[in-house]
Amino acid sequence: MFLPVDKGKTLAGIGFGLGAYGIWGFFPLFFRQLGHVAPLDLLCNRAVWGCVFVSLVLTARRHWASTLAAARRPGTLWRLTLAALLVGANWLAFLWAVDQHQVVASSLGYFLTPLVNVLLGMLVLKERLNAKEWGSVALAVAAVGNEFFTLGSLPWISLFLGTSFGLYGLVRKQVAVDAISGLWLETLSLMPLLGAYTLWQAAHGHGVLTGFDGITQALLAAAGALTALPLMLFAAATQRLNLATVGMLMYINPTLQFLTAVLIFDEPLQPARLGTFALIWAGLLLYSWSGWTKYRQARPA
Repeated sequence: MFLPVDKGKTLAGIGFGLGAYGIWGFFPLFFRQLGHVAPLDLLCNRAVWGCVFVSLVLTARRHWASTLAAARRPGTLWRLTLAALLVGANWLAFLWAVDQHQVVASSLGYFLTPLVNVLLGMLVLKERLNAKEWGSVALAVAAVGNEFFTLGSLPWISLFLGTSFGLYGLVRKQVAVDAISGLWLETLSLMPLLGAYTLWQAAHGHGVLTGFDGITQALLAAAGALTALPLMLFAAATQRLNLATVGMLMYINPTLQFLTAVLIFDEPLQPARLGTFALIWAGLLLYSWSGWTKYRQARPA
């Protein structure tokens, strides 16, 4: 018995979305295996091997013509370079968080991202917020305030991860290029910076791309593929699902990171931080309710 076309398309989209967010959610487990590699070395390998993997995908799909055409469009390269710097900084902060046993803080950062997007939409795109969205923003601010007053410091790594990824999404949204071509151009634009670091390290006797044992080298190469694969799955999911469903699936990633940190890595979770998460989850509930309401109202049109 065959599924109706729409139902089959939706189920396929959910499968692709679960694959993308599942891979992202288990990143801490993978990158913990590379804890002996410096975060900046990891970033270099992730970018280089990611670029190699995406190049193979573009070759297999015969997609080079449209990729190069996108690169020639006015304004595309500098916007993608800015996006690359933002996502590179986000990757580096995440790798540092894993290395420093701060996965709970990193999960909080990715929980914050949708609420950062709401703020950026208001401040940059001049979007008007409804009451539920204002409420979600207020709860996010209260969560940050709870961290400051109960733990004595701001959650800097969480704020940086949420803000950098939100800004990356804002910049990337304004560039009309598909996910795979965009990722190739982004990683390519990082090469001069990362190449300078690699040469500097080589001059001091350290091989950033080659100075590791065989197993580590294989894991570093796999990190490149794991950078590109969830983006491909995510692109396939967004083509098959409405934005409300994609938005709900988005919480799988930080939820898995949070559970990994607490249940597997045994990171401490202070009672005060539980209050922070409670406020963030309440804000996300309001945000999701608002998004679903907008979707239901727009669907008849």
